[in-house]
Amino acid sequence: MKTALEKLFGFDSAKHSVRTEIMAGITSFLTMTYILAVNPSIFSALPDMPGGSVFTATVLASIVGTLVMALYAKKPFGLAPGMGLNAFFVFTVCLGMGYSWLFALTGVFIEGVIFVILTITKVRSWLLNAVPGTIKKAIGAGIGLFIAFIGMQDAASS
Repeated sequence: MKTALEKLFGFDSAKHSVRTEIMAGITSFLTMTYILAVNPSIFSALPDMPGGSVFTATVLASIVGTLVMALYAKKPFGLAPGMGLNAFFVFTVCLGMGYSWLFALTGVFIEGVIFVILTITKVRSWLLNAVPGTIKKAIGAGIGLFIAFIGMQDAASS
């Protein structure tokens, strides 16, 4: 007979221990908490963006994303808003190009709808498999360098 953990998460007591999984969860949570400070800090560069709302949205998005990953996909991954996209949103789209954050959020919403459609139709998988692995790694490195660049600019101006 399957236990509740086996039914809900696919937990196999022969391969895993509850203690190890709880420690891993706490470690993942503590590792992700930085985003609760950094995300509102990034958006504070926008003069009329409500900081408390950014914090609340960050918390809710992280909770919902992680729960969907745990309960639906049955994968042990914590999900939270991406810092690279947030930095791009604030510093390039809003401050660099001059669009309001409300207009930019409309673009994010439309992008989300398109992403869901691409996922449902399996086009997203086809596109991901068409990109060579080295380019995938380079994109991650580029986003990391972009965030580091913004951080260094902010540190230099302080």
